[in-house]
Amino acid sequence: MDSIDRQLLAMLQHNAETPLAELAEAVHLSNTPCWRRIQWLREKGYITRHVALVDPRKVNVGVTVFVAVKTNQHHQQWFDTLRDAVMGIPEIVEFYRMSGDVDYLLRVVVPDIRAYDSVYKRLTQAVALSDVSSSFAMEEIKFTTALPLNYAQ
Repeated sequence: MDSIDRQLLAMLQHNAETPLAELAEAVHLSNTPCWRRIQWLREKGYITRHVALVDPRKVNVGVTVFVAVKTNQHHQQWFDTLRDAVMGIPEIVEFYRMSGDVDYLLRVVVPDIRAYDSVYKRLTQAVALSDVSSSFAMEEIKFTTALPLNYAQ
């Protein structure tokens, strides 16, 4: 990975629909070598997919809830049950295993508190949890899907 690849990734993270000619001009390449570099980035797994970012408010899921989950069960069967439950709830858009006091962290998007309560009930009915703590985001100050590229090798 060199500086041209990083430039291409930065531009594509900003807008994956940027025309090839515009990308090539920005990195001072002709279209074919630029296209080859983008193909290489895909083949090597730097680019994993192309998606459309949807405005949550336009699809009525403008409320973000961060859910901290604690458990006293740490065996594979329990985790499989949790994972399956989470995967079956589309409102849960991110799911992480954590270090520290919290075992798992979820990001949930819903239209309102009532909808979150429904998600909460589906989750807690599907799997035994020792503690669930929910925090509602009051304001989104920064959101990006663009990753920093200065560490890329």
